[in-house]
Amino acid sequence: MNTSPFVTGLLLGATLIMAIGAQNAFVLRQGLRREHVPYIVLFCIVADVLLLSLGVAGLGELLGKAPALTALLTFGGAAFLGWYGVQSLRNALRPRALEAAANPRILPLRRAMAQAAGFTFLNPHVYLDTVLLLGSVGASQPPALRVWFVGGAALASVSWFSALGFGARLLAPLFARPRAWQVLDVIVGLTMLVLATLLVIGGSG
Repeated sequence: MNTSPFVTGLLLGATLIMAIGAQNAFVLRQGLRREHVPYIVLFCIVADVLLLSLGVAGLGELLGKAPALTALLTFGGAAFLGWYGVQSLRNALRPRALEAAANPRILPLRRAMAQAAGFTFLNPHVYLDTVLLLGSVGASQPPALRVWFVGGAALASVSWFSALGFGARLLAPLFARPRAWQVLDVIVGLTMLVLATLLVIGGSG
């Protein structure tokens, strides 16, 4: 068995997925709140592997030839990130402690999954990293070995999202203080607004 494509997919996938971004911030926040974590983690993993597989199969080349679709994704994603950023900053004005055992689930599962889908499919960076970059590298592998590349990148996705979502509870003592939640909401909100602004600037250039 030639493990080189597997290792390449694992390392490249890990490098890209661990960058600070909207999707990671959302998974972390849901993990801290302990709301629908298994569903959110599973959705992000499946979506990541699906997009990667489509990229290896040639979707990246197709998107590169569809500027109208790229523009739609860019400005739609910017609007979504901007809205979520404003909501996070509004939450920062109402700091609260983490009481996972006592608090009812504030965000219904349907809305949580809709937001996870938004951060995944309305974020052009997901397509740039997963479909275009990873997809092009995977497509450059010998046909018989592409499955190993996808497997390596998939392992990186499974490991990262699982650690981010389920490992967030280790930070629960810190987020028992309202100030910690306030800082997180400000960081998340500003991150979303910066990403939205960069998308608009890039899409208008």
